[in-house]
Amino acid sequence: MANVTKSRPLSPHLQIYKPIPTMMASIIHRITGAALYFGTVLVAWWLIAMASGGVYYDWVQWAMSSIIGKLILIGYTWALMYHMLSGLRHFMWDLGYGFEKHFTTKLVKVSFVVSLCLTALIWVIAYIVR
Repeated sequence: MANVTKSRPLSPHLQIYKPIPTMMASIIHRITGAALYFGTVLVAWWLIAMASGGVYYDWVQWAMSSIIGKLILIGYTWALMYHMLSGLRHFMWDLGYGFEKHFTTKLVKVSFVVSLCLTALIWVIAYIVR
């Protein structure tokens, strides 16, 4: 029989479990993976605009250089950096290393900070080169 009492959840969820860094990192990894699909569509849009000619390319460049466009591109850059570092963490686990609780928590925190630093570094370099 399904859930007879309405006061109990069907399965434990966020109401039961206290969020811990590794759990949040897993959720963010999934969200950034989904965000990368959207960002890849933007990259394809930009490449198609380049191939389509000057007028369309100028319009896409205008859209991407607006404040909203830049925020989206910065978010895409961060998602890419975070997802990459999180993927490296998963690769390390696949090799059988780094399962100690304190180490995984530190690694998650370091991954988050390094992803922000890499994003800032990429954008600073982009503005310097530009």
